[in-house]
Amino acid sequence: MNHAPIRVLIVDDHPVVRAGLVALIDAQPAVHVVGQACNGQEALALADALNPDVLLCDLRLGPGLDGVEVVRELRRRPQAPEVVILTTYDEDADIVRAVEAGAAGYLLKDADTGAIIAAIQAAVHGEPGYEPALQQRVVNAMRTRHSGLSERELEVLRLVAQGRSNKQIAGELFVGEATVKTHLNHAFTKLEVDNRTAAVARARQAGLL
Repeated sequence: MNHAPIRVLIVDDHPVVRAGLVALIDAQPAVHVVGQACNGQEALALADALNPDVLLCDLRLGPGLDGVEVVRELRRRPQAPEVVILTTYDEDADIVRAVEAGAAGYLLKDADTGAIIAAIQAAVHGEPGYEPALQQRVVNAMRTRHSGLSERELEVLRLVAQGRSNKQIAGELFVGEATVKTHLNHAFTKLEVDNRTAAVARARQAGLL
């Protein structure tokens, strides 16, 4: 039995990139490009008008909505298409934002054709479409992001990240140095690290700072 090709909407603010993706996707029998959008607002309008199965969407889209905001807006719609983020940005904080917004996949623009098509097909079948190298990073970053750090512990870590000493932090927060050390020790435990530098690095990695 013949299956209709998966209907894909390309969203990218660079015309050359859009043209390349259209050529790449339309060369595959399992998928077909039904439209192109150059920004987030146009993506939402075309998603409503064309009813694609999947949006292949850049993360950064210039002024207006970015890719994550497009995902959030679409998730509010009934029977919304899935969104696979295709970007040059591989920061853990960006990946976590996309995952938490409801993106079905996250690929880097150096992914090969097979990986892109596989992610589109996975999205349609309700499966995650992430490059293997990014999958564990997503898990680790999500674990850290939901590590239970209190607002005060985050505040102390932000000041540590700015180069403040425990004494300086105590002065800024009007608490004793022992209290600052207690907050830091709790943060170390939750982030599974054993020093200030590692704690700041782990918190940044997870998009907490």
